[in-house]
Amino acid sequence: MSISLSSLILLPIWISMAQILQGGPDEKEKTTALKDLLSRIDLDELMKKDEPPLDFPDTLEGFEYAFNEKGQLRHIKTGEPFVFNYREDLHRWNQKRYEALGEIITKYVYELLEKDCNLKKISIPVDATESEPKSFIFMSADALTNPQKLMVLIHGSGVVRAGQWARRLIINEDLDSGTQIPFIKRAMDEGYGVIVLNPNENYIEVEKPKTHVQSSSDSSEEPAEKRERKDKVSKEIKKRRDFYEKYRNPQREKETMQLYIRENGSPEEHAVYVWDHFITQSAAENVFFVAHSYGGLAFVELNCCNWVSSSEPLDTSVESMLPDCPRVSAGHSKRKCFGGENWK
Repeated sequence: MSISLSSLILLPIWISMAQILQGGPDEKEKTTALKDLLSRIDLDELMKKDEPPLDFPDTLEGFEYAFNEKGQLRHIKTGEPFVFNYREDLHRWNQKRYEALGEIITKYVYELLEKDCNLKKISIPVDATESEPKSFIFMSADALTNPQKLMVLIHGSGVVRAGQWARRLIINEDLDSGTQIPFIKRAMDEGYGVIVLNPNENYIEVEKPKTHVQSSSDSSEEPAEKRERKDKVSKEIKKRRDFYEKYRNPQREKETMQLYIRENGSPEEHAVYVWDHFITQSAAENVFFVAHSYGGLAFVELNCCNWVSSSEPLDTSVESMLPDCPRVSAGHSKRKCFGGENWK
């Protein structure tokens, strides 16, 4: 019979609890204290101690998966589709494994955009310094020079990045179902220039610097007894903090901080930035947008305007109860529809 480490940790507490409950009324205080202790224990966090290391491959080959000729992700040896529950009863570990695979697939799709679709990777902001955080978009060679048609693709929210519609579909179905590649290839075949936005790439993550506690400058002037007492308290606090950290973060996962990309810190900002610096500079007479899910809301930020019925003069700003595009007066209070030969 196997016993998990978390069970061994909790066992003495349950035994103590049972012993106290068998005692008299004078043990009520201890009972209350133990109940309070138990209420503070996060079982999910304790269970992390039983997890295998969160150390995953950084290539598809390392995961022993590959995309076949139909664009389906299959196991190299068995030919089976991707299995999420690789280890039973370890949902968090399985999720981390899935996320690690997802990051590899994101890079794989980027490669397909450049190699299969012949798109160029363009770094943004366009005037970024070498040291500041950057993002990027993808464009066809004629995206800004095509005089007729330009197609702009915007994916939705979440973990997807440029060139993807849905990671789940890429992993569980195929590349044609989950990526923008079929749209891109058809658009280019039909004479469109193409720009692929990357609205979820809003920041880079860096490891959070460790904080150092500085001792007070006048500590040398304190009596030796007082300094010893302070040192003892400081060591006790550190001991408690390390003990807590051991259970809060048993795998010693790196703590990170986010550095946002200038003028691209949200999907909306990104869409506006690409509009101002690329789309408005294109020679295309007609611009077409293909947006999925939250990408549609990001599109609304692109200088869209809604003329609504209002008694205010034409183009006067009108307040809106909804967080959509700006509303202005259409110059009349009655809704007009074109019916047959006459306005009604």
